[in-house]
Amino acid sequence: MRLEDIVIILAGPGEAGNIGAVCRAMKNMGLSRLQLVSPQDGALNQEVIRARAVHAADLWDHAKTCETIAEAAAGCSLVVGITRRRGRRRKAHTLPPDELARFLKDQNGRAALVFGNERTGLEDGELACCNLASHIPADSAFPSLNLSHAVQIYCYELYRSLAPAEAVEGQWIPLDQAGIQDLTLQVTDSLESLGFYRQRGRQDQEIFFRDIFSRAGITEGEARYMRDIFAKAARLALKGPL
Repeated sequence: MRLEDIVIILAGPGEAGNIGAVCRAMKNMGLSRLQLVSPQDGALNQEVIRARAVHAADLWDHAKTCETIAEAAAGCSLVVGITRRRGRRRKAHTLPPDELARFLKDQNGRAALVFGNERTGLEDGELACCNLASHIPADSAFPSLNLSHAVQIYCYELYRSLAPAEAVEGQWIPLDQAGIQDLTLQVTDSLESLGFYRQRGRQDQEIFFRDIFSRAGITEGEARYMRDIFAKAARLALKGPL
């Protein structure tokens, strides 16, 4: 599943500001499909929506309004209801946002995430239209999140899981196991040239260095620096005392 396969559905939204903020949250994370189900009076105030959407008003321009969740999710193979409430008529299983994003990554087709009204959340009948439930873990003393904040959390986790990996300048990219093994051999080769292994022990130290480099998440730049240090130490040792 990809980001373009995700549909955000707002069921019965009541505040235009929240709708605009949802557009912005979605565009921040590369999502573009927005559907509204039976918005309440005043929720479609264009001026407020566009002001809160800032540079994401194009999502609002392409958003669709439907009468039912079934209609909004008609093209989806999976429908997820976002709710913190549990009960006899609620879903038996619920996933937090990060687990849901990882689950969706391995699915095919489209998925809809359905968010309820700001005041009441998803009603029992609305959740019954969904196949799966998801919740945001929060402090039990105040577990209710603002609608756009909740959408932002899900969009963020979906972006982390579903977006194509992009190289970022300055990004910390650890060496893979082949690179770690190469660095380990260069370090132990340098130590051996210094006479460090006149007795047995090199194999144990290779394992020691390999495991430490792996846990440290050493980067290629750091590995080059370490190679230079050990190589220079070996060259200086061959020249004898300064």
